[in-house]
Amino acid sequence: MKLFLDTGNSDEIRTASAWGQIDGVTTNPSLIAKERTSFKELILEICHLVEGPVSVEALAPDFEGMMREAREYAGWASNVVIKLPLTIEGLKAARACKVAEIRTNITLCFSANQALLAARAGASFVSPFVGRVDDEGWDGMKLIEEIIQIYANYDFDTEILVASVRHPLHVTEAAKLGADVCTMPLKILKQLYHHPLTDVGIEKFMKDWEGQRQLVR
Repeated sequence: MKLFLDTGNSDEIRTASAWGQIDGVTTNPSLIAKERTSFKELILEICHLVEGPVSVEALAPDFEGMMREAREYAGWASNVVIKLPLTIEGLKAARACKVAEIRTNITLCFSANQALLAARAGASFVSPFVGRVDDEGWDGMKLIEEIIQIYANYDFDTEILVASVRHPLHVTEAAKLGADVCTMPLKILKQLYHHPLTDVGIEKFMKDWEGQRQLVR
């Protein structure tokens, strides 16, 4: 399973990239707005920092506007992927982008039927928001399971990108189910590394080794 960082902060991307675990980046308007800098300059910087896909969201509500933005953003860097909403206009744009050889990430997916439509439209990625599904009292990971089954039934090429990840267990379950990608904030990525028994083990090894060094002296 590929791991993407969900952020608009270039320092976070530099940090995570140095760990050697990041395959791509997802952004959204809220994350970009936090950075209070030039949109294009920030996207260009992010695209330079990572080799993998960088999702950039189109904000126009209509097909024509989405396509204008898609063509513009895709021209900024070869690894830009256009995020489109799971609406009729968004899926129309996804199909047109497929013809134009522009990769797309269909976002704000909350049902298996929506994911089916995204795959039929030719999306490169579909982003089910598991955390937000959980917030409404449903089972976000059950949604991932349903989408995986449907895509396997019909051999769709669309990659399942698990989004709105709230804790490490979402990552574990996504990997167990066979999702293609999981995107997460830096905080969650850090939590994947940590386990109290690892810390205890390191502490014990260092203490024992220090005792051995004292004997040698």
